[in-house]
Amino acid sequence: MAREKGTKETAKKNQTGDDPPKGGFSSQKKSPKVCGTNYPLSIAFIVVNEFCERFSYYGMKAVLTLYFLNFLHWDENLSTTIYHAFSGLCYFTPVIGALIADTWLGKFKTIIYLSIVYVIGHVIKSVGAIPTVGNQVVHVILSMLGLALIALGTGGIKPCVAAFGGDQFEEEHAQERSKFFSVFYLAINAGSLISTFVTPVLRGDVKCFGGDCYALAFGVPAALMVIALVVFIAGSGMYKKTPPRGNILLEVCQCIAFAITNRLKNHSKQIPKREHWLDWASEKYSKQLINEIKMVTRVLFLFIPLPMFWALFDQQGSRWTLQATKMNADFGGIVFQPDQMQFLNPLLILIFIPIFDLGVYPLINMCRFNFTPIRKMATGMILAGLAFAAAAIVDIKINETTMPSPVPKESFIQVLNLANDSIHVKIQGQDLFHQPIGAFQDPAEYSKLMLNGAQQNLGFELQSQGSVSTFYHTVQEKSVYSLIVYKSEGNLSSHLIADMETKPAKGLMAVRFINALDQDVNVTIGREQIISVNKNYSVSDYTTLERGKYNVQCKTEAKEVTLDLGLLDFGASYTIVINNTSANTIGAWKTEDIMANNVHIAWQLPQYLLISAGEVMFSITGLAFSYSQAPVSMKSVLQAGWLLTVAFGNVIVLIVAQAAPLEQWAEFVLFACLLFAVCIIFSVMGYFYISVDPEDLTEKEEEKEMPSNGNVISLVPQKTKL
Repeated sequence: MAREKGTKETAKKNQTGDDPPKGGFSSQKKSPKVCGTNYPLSIAFIVVNEFCERFSYYGMKAVLTLYFLNFLHWDENLSTTIYHAFSGLCYFTPVIGALIADTWLGKFKTIIYLSIVYVIGHVIKSVGAIPTVGNQVVHVILSMLGLALIALGTGGIKPCVAAFGGDQFEEEHAQERSKFFSVFYLAINAGSLISTFVTPVLRGDVKCFGGDCYALAFGVPAALMVIALVVFIAGSGMYKKTPPRGNILLEVCQCIAFAITNRLKNHSKQIPKREHWLDWASEKYSKQLINEIKMVTRVLFLFIPLPMFWALFDQQGSRWTLQATKMNADFGGIVFQPDQMQFLNPLLILIFIPIFDLGVYPLINMCRFNFTPIRKMATGMILAGLAFAAAAIVDIKINETTMPSPVPKESFIQVLNLANDSIHVKIQGQDLFHQPIGAFQDPAEYSKLMLNGAQQNLGFELQSQGSVSTFYHTVQEKSVYSLIVYKSEGNLSSHLIADMETKPAKGLMAVRFINALDQDVNVTIGREQIISVNKNYSVSDYTTLERGKYNVQCKTEAKEVTLDLGLLDFGASYTIVINNTSANTIGAWKTEDIMANNVHIAWQLPQYLLISAGEVMFSITGLAFSYSQAPVSMKSVLQAGWLLTVAFGNVIVLIVAQAAPLEQWAEFVLFACLLFAVCIIFSVMGYFYISVDPEDLTEKEEEKEMPSNGNVISLVPQKTKL
């Protein structure tokens, strides 16, 4: 309904919710209470709904980056870009949800209708992950359409659910309402905890259509969203349903525009100065509306630095997950999926919330330190910055196992001696190998080979037992090679083969085979993958497989044997030489060309501890703070403003990642430094922020009359530093 201006009756209606009901919903209805408490029973349905919805959202999102990498075959940068674009869209759409709720349908109907859109998006996303449904283009179209509908659904209901839960409490039960937000956040993280642990298992451990089962990993969250919708509807009869109050946001924008134009129009006139720029709208708009807008704009101004926190926080699902793919995830026989590490955040939140509420905060109060919401949020920023500093240290350690990248006019080379005797290797114009290389001796580190140009034909001198042979091979710059030395008809010979230049992606390992036999061989490895390798030192292509212990079937024309390759570890590249042993049997010699991931994934725990503690202090405090500082008519709008900070945080990630392509550790340090700088700005802004109680403001409004000259008498709120 249209909002009335300038009357005491309207002010009372807006505060108490006694507007005439729309759509048959009475705002006066009181929900039954949980026995012996002031908690409405209806919040149980809201909390369960939130648990299921968050399971749905975070479960889908946990596997999203690897879905882009493995199923749609996008590279890491594109996968990160789309991931954060989707995350940002999920937090831009709350504005749409708030508008629909406040101006048209009300919170209850908005939650129901947009939840239906949400379910449809999940179903489309799941169908798009079935390999047999269409081609690559169809998969991309269905995936993007599904993600768009999910973003509209989850974002649209996001500002409504929290505010709808707060609406269930009577105004005199503010303490219970404050505790509700902690319970609400517990439900969010309980759903996130279970889903981020379960859906990676459904993806990686359950196989369908010959690979990871992304259709199931997306299908289960879809089913949970259906349950969320059913549970929410089941509590319909108990809810206190506040009807929509008209197009508040449009009225706010019109009021602001009028204040600005009126101020500019009268800039040169001798009119008494007004204390606030919004007071220039007093000729047309009510004093109550102006003061409510003052409250909202002051809070939104305080929100300006906050996106930087979310820019760091949301990288758990992108950059931190990609970091986990480069680490050793073996916990004594139990192997974690890289995307499974995200479950640490909700788990730690569930642990930290009672610790902070029952231990840390009371202890700080006992020390007579005024730990205000602003100070809590600033502390949360500092902890998040430290988390990224820890992530940078981990990334530096990870880089020690990666293959160095050759620069122009440079290549790397190693020697695999498959002859029976030690050899001396000299390369034209360069002295790289000072010691003789033993037969079947594991090569040392790659040696740096300098070239005169983009490519060069180099002479390789091989010496063994007094005989010297020289072979010429063409070497390309910025490449990695293995020189295979062997005996053919009693004489030394050689091949120069290209090696893998970077670590296998996604935590997989890579293996290739050299056939040193005098007959062709077929090697069966993994899920019945058959690799054919011709005789006389031919080399197969690389095959990427999951980490594990492998026994391969090696079949020649004459015999078939089983070869034990042992453990092929995370992120390593192996060359397996199939040869005849001294006992005239077929054997295998394994070399590790690229080192396995030797930094354990448990080293991510400190960064998760820090960012989770930061989230408790920043996010829960900010959620309750934005609700407490909102006029009753604009709570959903201000909640949407809070959520917009998350959206802009994801935009910051896109800008930094695209505008400043840095090594990953350097990017982590950059984000940490940016957050520390923003924390200082936010702390200064918070020092000058004055807390306002919306109820006190309305009561004071009723006692004051608008002066006849149209000037506003300022209301001085309780000056409490936050």
